[in-house]
Amino acid sequence: MTAEAAEARRGFRPAERLKDLVNAVRADPGISREALAGLLARHGERQEDLTEQAFTREDAEGLRAAADRLGALLAEPDVDRAAHAINALLAECGARPHLSRHDGHTWHLHIDRGDDATWAEWFMASSALALAQILTEYGRIPWGECAAPGCTTLYLGLGPGSARRYCSTACASRARVAAHRRRKREGG
Repeated sequence: MTAEAAEARRGFRPAERLKDLVNAVRADPGISREALAGLLARHGERQEDLTEQAFTREDAEGLRAAADRLGALLAEPDVDRAAHAINALLAECGARPHLSRHDGHTWHLHIDRGDDATWAEWFMASSALALAQILTEYGRIPWGECAAPGCTTLYLGLGPGSARRYCSTACASRARVAAHRRRKREGG
């Protein structure tokens, strides 16, 4: 597989795209159209689909609103509430899943209304489908908001092992060190 093909294949990781986009919007609620286009390009969207004519300021505004809405779902710790929220999003999308292969990519699942869907509709539909797949595969919620004090970064814990609680090893280490120091102070 060529490096270009590998990058194109990597681009179809809608849960990673969801996490990155939501975290970007949380960090900067007014994130620019250009920054959003760059983020989408890093996740496999074609440059010609991200021009100012194809991905407008209004599209960026809709995408920011969708990311804000999906951020609440990624922060939901209760599996039943998350499942009901995902079902509501899938019903709202009203689209049927279909396999698609385009632009040199391998077959992958789409769940949008096709070429008439807005960027926000596409993002909501593909994100809801990705979260539904993850929830059914893991049987639990492997995503969430970092448990480190002061950190609100969302994470996906899709690797092997126990459930994840932190967005990074740096946050996990900071939290462990703080807990150790707190225990030491309380014991001494």
